[in-house]
Parts: sequence; C-alpha cells; structure tokens
Amino acid sequence: MNNIYETVTGFNDSVNGFVWGVPMLVLLVGTGIIMTIVTKWFQISHIGQWFSKTIGAVFKKGSMARDKSDKNSISQFQSLCTALAATVGTGNIAGVATAIVAGGPGAVFWMWFAAFFGMMTNYSENVLGIYFRRRNIKGDWCGGAMYYLEDGLGGKKNMKTVGKILAVLFSCFAVLASFGIGNLAQVNTISANLNMVFSVNPYITGAVLVTLVALIIIGGLKRIASVTERLVPFMVVIYILGTVTIFCIHITKIGAIFGAIFKFAFGFKAVAGAAVGVAVKQAVTMGFKRGVFSNEAGLGSSVMVHSASNVKEPVVQGMWGIFEVFADTIIVCTLTAFAILSSGLVDLATGEVAEGLAGGTMVANVFQNTFGQVGAYFVAVAIFMFAFSTVLGWSYYGTKAWEYLFGTKSTVAYKIVFTAIVFVSAIIPDAYAKLPWDISDTFNGLMAIPNLIGVLSLSGVVYKITKNYIDRRIKNKAVEPVLSYFPDIQQEAKKAIENGED
Repeated sequence: MNNIYETVTGFNDSVNGFVWGVPMLVLLVGTGIIMTIVTKWFQISHIGQWFSKTIGAVFKKGSMARDKSDKNSISQFQSLCTALAATVGTGNIAGVATAIVAGGPGAVFWMWFAAFFGMMTNYSENVLGIYFRRRNIKGDWCGGAMYYLEDGLGGKKNMKTVGKILAVLFSCFAVLASFGIGNLAQVNTISANLNMVFSVNPYITGAVLVTLVALIIIGGLKRIASVTERLVPFMVVIYILGTVTIFCIHITKIGAIFGAIFKFAFGFKAVAGAAVGVAVKQAVTMGFKRGVFSNEAGLGSSVMVHSASNVKEPVVQGMWGIFEVFADTIIVCTLTAFAILSSGLVDLATGEVAEGLAGGTMVANVFQNTFGQVGAYFVAVAIFMFAFSTVLGWSYYGTKAWEYLFGTKSTVAYKIVFTAIVFVSAIIPDAYAKLPWDISDTFNGLMAIPNLIGVLSLSGVVYKITKNYIDRRIKNKAVEPVLSYFPDIQQEAKKAIENGED
C-alpha cells in the first residue's frame, strides 16, 4: 500500500507542479483581470444591480419561485444554493486553514485578490453557460464549458476541431475532479472529523454516506436542489454566527490580523524565517489554489448547475455567479481566516503555527478553545454539512460532464461509480489523508485550463451580451435582446421577457 501511495503521490506532485506553475497562476488571475476590464469593472460599477438581482431578489415575493411552465428547470435561488453547496465546503474551513499553514497569513490576501477578479471570471462563465445552453432528450437544460467550447470557440473560423478537443478534455477533467474535490477530499474530511470528535468508525461513516448520497443523487437535479436550498442557507448562517462570535471576542486583535495578512502577503517579513521570495511565492500559490478550491471561479464547474436555472437573461445568472464568489470567499473564508488568526494558534509576528496542528483540524481547535468541547462538536457537524453538500453539488457536475461524453442514458453508470467512491474516500487512512487534497488541486488546474481558454476566446461575446443588457435594462434603450446562441431558444426567451420574466 505504501508503494502505491508513494507512486501516486510522486506522479501527482510532478503534474501538480506543472499545472500550478507560474503560467497557470497568470492565466487564472489574468482571465479575471481581462474580464473585469472587458465588462468595465462590472463587480464595482454595477454593485447595486447585482446585489438587487441576487440576494435582494430573495426577499421579493415570488421572485425566486421555479417557473411552473418549465418543469425541467430549477429556480435561480435553487441553482445558487446547489452551486454554493459545491463551493461552500471543506475549502472554507480546512482549506483556509491549510492555506495559512502552508503559505502563512499572507495567503489570505491572495485569496481575496483572486476572488475579486474571480467574480468576473465566474460571471463570464455563467453568461456563456446560459447563452450556449440547450436541452437534452429529456428536456433538461444542458450547459457548461464543454458547450461554449464546442459551439462558441468551435464556431470560430478553423477552430471547430480545437473547440471539440478542448470540450472533451474539459469534460474528462471534470469527471475526474468530481471524484477528487467533490468526493475524496470532502468525504475523507468528514470521516476524519467524525472519528476525531465522536469516535465514529470510518466504515460506519462510509456506509451512512453511501446510503444518503445514493438516495439523493438518483433523484437527479431537482432532488439535489430541493435538499441544498434548505441545507445551504441554514449551514452558512449558523457557521457565520460561530465565526463572528469568535471574531468579536478577539476584536482587539483586528489591527494585528490585518497587519500580518499584508506584511506576509508582500514579503515585508518571511514566514518562520524563510527566504522572502520563497515565502511570497508560497503565499501567492496557496492563496490562489485554496481560493479556487473554495469558490471554483475559473474551473467552469458551477456554470453546469447555473445553466439549469429558469432565468432568461444570461447577465442575471452571471450576477448570481458574482454573488456566489462574494459569499463563498469574501464572507465565509474571510471569517474562517479571522477566527484562526485571532485564536493565538498562529503567531502573528512570525507566521508560525502552533506545533502539532494541521490544517484539517485547526478550525476545530479554534472553536474548542473558545467554546469548549461544544465548539469541537459544532465544527464536526459544520464540516459534515458543508462537505456533504459539496458532494451533492459535484455529483451533478460530474453527471453533466459524463453526459456530454457518453450520452444522457449512460449517467446511471457514473452515479454508481461516484457513490462507490464515497465509501472508499471515508476509509482512507490518516497517513494518506493529504493525497485527496493534492489530487483535487491537480484536477482543478487541469479543468481550468480549457475553460479559461474558452472564456478568453469568447470575451467579445461576454462584452456584447453585457452591453446589450445594460442598454436595455439600465439605460432603457430599445434594442433587440441577446439571449441565446440558438434562434429557437432566443425567441422563447424573448417572448418570456416580454411577458415580464427575467
């Protein structure tokens, strides 16, 4: 077993080092910067618009209801909750802690940096997802990077083969990523925490999770969405209350916390005496990697569920993408980071972490030190809910990628394999617990490459759709709406908008 582990680890480290090298970091953040410029800093210039159309719309009666005339769609709020179910997971708890352990307090700044520009990457993905989506043989919406790569990039002169190849590669990586970020890392973290706090045998955890996952994902997107729209708001609110309480208890440390974050982010002081250049590179790399692991901006994953929304306007769903990154990283990850950095477990002067602590259990220690044993119980339950919801969300992403590769009727095979891997993930020994995270990082990066190529190549389309929306909805100009790549869907959506639907 040790030989297999070492072989897999060695191979993955080699691929990971290439995938997450400087070119990838430049591509990832560069895409967000370019799309921010293309959309004229939409996340700032139209902040009131995207707030009112997202979280503000939740409080308007009937605005988040599913379109009863379209039985194959889900509501915009359900699509957000399912997307957040996949993003608000262990990345927000263990992932943030792991970033701080490996990259120091400065990694938090680079998570913010990546998230700010990642908002517009996620926005662009969702705009393209709605614009290029179509229905399958069951009448369900199908959208995602594979479709805008095939039809968008592939629709350009002499790019048909390139677009198709990249679409297939993206789908293959998405299926593999669903087993990594959406299964191995999540379930293994659940199992380890339940075993540590409640002494639950990993085999029992595996058996219970297999049963729950099977019952939910067999029911398809509507059952997943039905679960996530109830689970996600509850778990996020409860977790935020816990982290805010810890932050308030240590409010006097806020100056020192901000000081440490900026000091280590720009190399004014190296972590634990390491060379400054090495320390900054580590902070940047871990901040970006864990940021992407958390909010998935640039992966092209959440667009698959956003495309199943009943929305008619691509830009409206794009704004939900902005809010998704904002809620996931700017709010939840930041509160986790502040709770960790205010706890005393990280020396704000040197960046050193208390001896014997690992990223996966650090937050549990923070809560336990503040609230006693109840705090440890709270984190174990929170991780269970966060990670379990991520498993559900990613099971859908993997299903849609599998469907693109092998057809709608074959998706049952994927669901069987995915469910079986849940049990394997639960019983991975502690000695090998780091490997699922490393594999997840690798597949995340591999997914992002074709997706970001697609987003950049179609930046002109995003600009056209965004300008069209602003002209019609904000400046009240009488212009023809740009809603879909397909003429029949364009007319269907146009008619719905004329009837007062978004």
